[in-house]
Amino acid sequence: MTSDRTSDVGAPDPGADPAGDVDLDATLAPELSRSHEATGEQVPTRDLSGLAPPARPARRWTPKRVVITPAALDHPHGQRIVERVEGLGIEVERLTANRLTGVRGDDERQTYVRAKSTMAIVVSPPSRRRLQSIAPSADWRFDLAEGCPAHCQYCYLAGSLSGPPVTRVYADVDEILGGLADYVGAGTARRRPEEGTTFEASCYTDPLALDHLTGSWRRAVEFFGAWDDDVQLRWTTKYADVAPFTALPHRGRTRVRFSVNAPAVTTRMEGGTAPLEERIAALGTLARSGYPVGLTVAPIMPVPDWQSEYARLLDLVARAVDGVADLDLTAELITHRFTPGSKEVLLGWYPRTRLDMDESRRTTKRGKYGAVKHVYPKDVMSELRGWFEEQLAARLPACRVLYWT
Repeated sequence: MTSDRTSDVGAPDPGADPAGDVDLDATLAPELSRSHEATGEQVPTRDLSGLAPPARPARRWTPKRVVITPAALDHPHGQRIVERVEGLGIEVERLTANRLTGVRGDDERQTYVRAKSTMAIVVSPPSRRRLQSIAPSADWRFDLAEGCPAHCQYCYLAGSLSGPPVTRVYADVDEILGGLADYVGAGTARRRPEEGTTFEASCYTDPLALDHLTGSWRRAVEFFGAWDDDVQLRWTTKYADVAPFTALPHRGRTRVRFSVNAPAVTTRMEGGTAPLEERIAALGTLARSGYPVGLTVAPIMPVPDWQSEYARLLDLVARAVDGVADLDLTAELITHRFTPGSKEVLLGWYPRTRLDMDESRRTTKRGKYGAVKHVYPKDVMSELRGWFEEQLAARLPACRVLYWT
């Protein structure tokens, strides 16, 4: 998570003016001139030491403040979000401009807390309508929102999104979905032709953390279900609120992947998420509703007794999908890696973390843009990969491994 554009700690946030307003036209995520790489994106980092709130049990996120910009209110889906939010008893503040006041506090911690509890209904910037490749996960990435309420101690986005982290949900969902047809038949993940052209919709957020407020991913599932082409919608989640999706006319064109890990990792390092057992039960529920489903096992780490820990994970999944007719299950296997910048930010957020980021135990790699990344040594990677390939074949023989990284 480093870049040659990394800003100095304490520098003004992009999109902020001297009065302390937040420009809602400015995205949280940086504008990249090159392809996005989900497993090691090079983005600016910020020092947010000590700002992360303590882990808490998963629950439906209820923002303390919801605002909508004038442009967003002109969109039918923006109006639908307002109706949905107000139906939950949350007041929606109509802004007179695309600038939000009252977010910045007396110090950065207060600003962080205020921003983290705020949701803004906005229109996506033009740059978000130009899709980026996101290999090896999918051909293309598109966004319906930016911001995530979870607190994972290894999060590759931690500290990388510029400005106060006000969650932005997009009102122009219909226009975003309507523009996807221009990208069909192209992309970098085409080595999986059985999936058609694939579109990732959860790069900077968690859909099930927000969909009860927006309905955006339900709308996307219905859109892909009605789309008469060789396409697939993909998104991943650490939550389990799948009941609203079970009866949707998805026609098998949406693959929902659940981000899972060893039980020891999920209980210690994934604050604010659904318990592992609930996520896996939700996977089984969607599989029985005809959805293609998937496991995003990430980040894989050789924690103490890791073979037993990950065996417990795979056995939980095997029980959840036992007896599912025509099961379509995939696995994406992603090992833990970190950059100097991400280590600094994560240790600031979680100073007592048990996450192992000891450079002496890693191999240093340089990306094609010169970014430094610390990965496991070759022998450790080989042992991990060999074990997963063997155990997946034995415990989940129907599961297809899409990639290892």
